[in-house]
Amino acid sequence: MPLHVSRIRALCFDVDGTLSDTDDVLMHRLARLLRPFRFLFPRKDLLHVARRLVMASEAPANFLIGIPDRIGLDDEIFALADRVARLTHRQPKHFQLIPGVREMLERLAPRYPLAVVSARDTRTTMAFLERFDLTPFFCCIAAAQTCPHTKPYPDPILWAAEKMKTPVEDCLMIGDTTVDIRAGKAAGCQTVGVLCGFGEEEELRRRGADMILATTPELVEVLEA
Repeated sequence: MPLHVSRIRALCFDVDGTLSDTDDVLMHRLARLLRPFRFLFPRKDLLHVARRLVMASEAPANFLIGIPDRIGLDDEIFALADRVARLTHRQPKHFQLIPGVREMLERLAPRYPLAVVSARDTRTTMAFLERFDLTPFFCCIAAAQTCPHTKPYPDPILWAAEKMKTPVEDCLMIGDTTVDIRAGKAAGCQTVGVLCGFGEEEELRRRGADMILATTPELVEVLEA
């Protein structure tokens, strides 16, 4: 289905691969780990190999992450991880902002209520937003512990729509993976897939994305057209 811009009254953004260039950071780290095994990939760029490996792990990783959610132990596990991080003085991972994201938010925030809908934990979600002073742009922030279930369930999008006082069918979910598209479709809203993360165009379209963009900041041109 084509994207119906006239219906859009609120925006929900994923974080990893959508606002944060975490995927690029992960790829470079994995590529460095693969250097001793370069002989296994004599004709391939290690960054390309790393990207394919991470993409291949997306479905099983999402399944494993979803297990605590399904059995009702996600709050306890996240609380334990947070406590360990604090006791060991572990700092949040290195973050990179996708180029153009801040400028995009500056242009969209006066026109639309904005929400973060992320499957990462509250601590690192807030660490990323505060690192780049993005928190003031958003009306509400849904992390993995915010609702009884996280993405690909629709719960956090439904929660965000309620907080933004907008019917969920008038919301737009923007994300880089099929998990974001599935959650948006389950909630009943339109969806945009972006290719600056790990999702590929074919799989995002197959899951029903209403539009595909090369990078998240291109959304400004779509909404202002």
